[in-house]
Amino acid sequence: MSDNTPQKIVHFHQGKQNFNTVMTAGPHDLTADEPVSMGGKDAGPDPYDYLLMALGSCSAITMRMYAERKQWPLADVYLELRHYKTHAKDCKDCEDKDAHLDYIEKEIILKGDLTDDQKDKLLEIAGKCPVHRTLLNTVKITSSLGLTT
Repeated sequence: MSDNTPQKIVHFHQGKQNFNTVMTAGPHDLTADEPVSMGGKDAGPDPYDYLLMALGSCSAITMRMYAERKQWPLADVYLELRHYKTHAKDCKDCEDKDAHLDYIEKEIILKGDLTDDQKDKLLEIAGKCPVHRTLLNTVKITSSLGLTT
């Protein structure tokens, strides 16, 4: 367990409604579920959708913040993210060729009267958003059982 104060705390509740999970982050309630093909009711995005949404929204916000600080004419940001699972055998640098790799493509469209240099810098900045960095770093996850009633 870390000695640091948590940066974020979110709560989850899953009752007897298949995979439907209610998530609470501060005053915001969201729903996650699995598609019907996976036994869910498709009542909300699945966990990987949320992962992509976290990365995409963080990238967009980070680019917007940077452009505003530089007073660049960024009118709109559009992102499309795609998640793939590939076999490590397709990876020339992978040690375990039987493993699976997660691969995310992030396509960014920037609108506004931006120079090519500004667009290139915003692309670079998108890769420096906190969620992007977290996904590229080693993340330690610990699990424990809480008190049950």
